[in-house]
Amino acid sequence: MYGVVTRNAEEVRWPEFDRGFYEVKDVTGRSAEPIADGVNMVSCFGDNAAADADPSLIPVDDMGRPADRERPYFDWAYICPSREDYREGLLEIIDDCVAENEDVRLDDIGFPRAEYCRCGVCEQAFEASEYDDRMEWRASVITDFVAEAVEHIPGTVYMTLYPDPYPGHLRERAGIDLEAIEEYVDEFVVPLYDTAYGTTYWLETIAKGFESALETPFNIELYAVNVDVDNLIHATEVAQEYANGVFFGYEASNGRAALRRMRADERDGVTHGEPNSASES
Repeated sequence: MYGVVTRNAEEVRWPEFDRGFYEVKDVTGRSAEPIADGVNMVSCFGDNAAADADPSLIPVDDMGRPADRERPYFDWAYICPSREDYREGLLEIIDDCVAENEDVRLDDIGFPRAEYCRCGVCEQAFEASEYDDRMEWRASVITDFVAEAVEHIPGTVYMTLYPDPYPGHLRERAGIDLEAIEEYVDEFVVPLYDTAYGTTYWLETIAKGFESALETPFNIELYAVNVDVDNLIHATEVAQEYANGVFFGYEASNGRAALRRMRADERDGVTHGEPNSASES
């Protein structure tokens, strides 16, 4: 199965793609009207616009440093997952999506990093909770949000995972307890982005890790912007050995070109090499 991830509604309708994901809310805070013929996608706790409008929503570490674009390791600003008013707003967006299409993809779920969040809301919530261990409490916050969101989604629930399958890492980094979350999610999506895919042994390693870590089906999302088509084809061949589906991110025309060539080569009996061979990656 092949799909596209896009901000252009018309691209989800291109016949080469079996599935289309349409960004209704992205990490910039940009919003668009949901569509009926694609899976609407909501960036949950990445939101530059909300952070700019109300900096008190931004998670902070124990030294008060906010998880925003001023930190060298954040590409966008985060919103604290404990903020009930913001979460209610997310649920309203999800309801708007479901009114058009019952399937929804939840993107940017979790805390920004292991040291977050130590804001006053989180400190009070942790103190009032049943948990003695802060990591346990963080995981409960994320699991509870996903469970609540899923109650609003009657169709297929997709959820994006940070690409780190090493045992315990997602829980430590983002508060995502895979075993608990899998109960609510129908399919995961793992973005494995590279600007060239000149080598793919790392892609195979990460994909194999998620195959081992998950009971739930997962898909791999590849970055398609300005990537050489032959390299994109090879990355696709590696990814599809492990994933339920392969999705092309943010340049539908390149994804379409790769699929057309792959299908033409299949008809002509052309192969691109062994997808499991690290030496050819």
